[in-house]
Amino acid sequence: MDTQLLTAFVAVAEAGSFTVAAERLHLSQPAVSKRITALESQIGQSLFDRVGRSVGLTDAGRTLLPYAHKTLQDIEDARRALSQLHAQVGGRLSIGTSHHIGLHRLPPVLGQFTREFPQVDLDIHFMDSEVVCQAVLAGQLELGIVTLPTQPLAQLQQRLVWPDPLVVVAAPDHPLAGRRQVSLVQLAGHPAVLPDEATYTHRIVTRALEREGVRPHVRLATNYLETLKMLAGIGLGWSVLPESMLDDTLARLHVPRLRLHRELGLVWHERRTRSGAAQALMRLLPAA
Repeated sequence: MDTQLLTAFVAVAEAGSFTVAAERLHLSQPAVSKRITALESQIGQSLFDRVGRSVGLTDAGRTLLPYAHKTLQDIEDARRALSQLHAQVGGRLSIGTSHHIGLHRLPPVLGQFTREFPQVDLDIHFMDSEVVCQAVLAGQLELGIVTLPTQPLAQLQQRLVWPDPLVVVAAPDHPLAGRRQVSLVQLAGHPAVLPDEATYTHRIVTRALEREGVRPHVRLATNYLETLKMLAGIGLGWSVLPESMLDDTLARLHVPRLRLHRELGLVWHERRTRSGAAQALMRLLPAA
């Protein structure tokens, strides 16, 4: 059975859409439809119910899906194992990282990696850290360079690379800016703009506040720290950002009872073979 057909089948099953699957595979929608038709012809059964724009798995499709996942993952594991037999590091390396880490932490490392290992095709996906971790667990990505989970995830190994202190910030003309100290009660009296509640960073912030009996009034939430920096800088609310992002567009608020930090680092599946390219990148990442 052609792996390209299985890849198309899994993509459509996960996306619930031929159009979205085609975008993810960098193919045209007719090309994806053709692959699904070819697979259905080989199997002799329909894999999807197509009702208007809605796409759902048939009983045959639901039965095939776990086997398709396992087949594709076994092939990927074999590719990674074979890559270790060669002295020259090459092949494809699929990694996931957050936009913030990709912009502020990874460029020097990836620059050095591409100079030292030009035969490697880097397949970089920018997404939320939480999504990266799940993709690594599912075998869709080989490595993740992310905000590390606040609680251990089964079968996910992790390594701290960059400690990342967090600070409370606001616009320079914010009512709390310029004070020697800001109490938690004073802070809670003003609206906040914070990371989205699904993110590890949001959990770190809200748990620290809740331990002190404070519940922030969140005016707006977004996944992108660069956007939060802009929103705080124009006075929409106070925020919590990495200390490394401080500049003259922001004022740091000194909140003695609020000590915040997160950890940025590397994640990988403990039971999956790592390719030579993955091991080379891991060696280049600094150890905290």
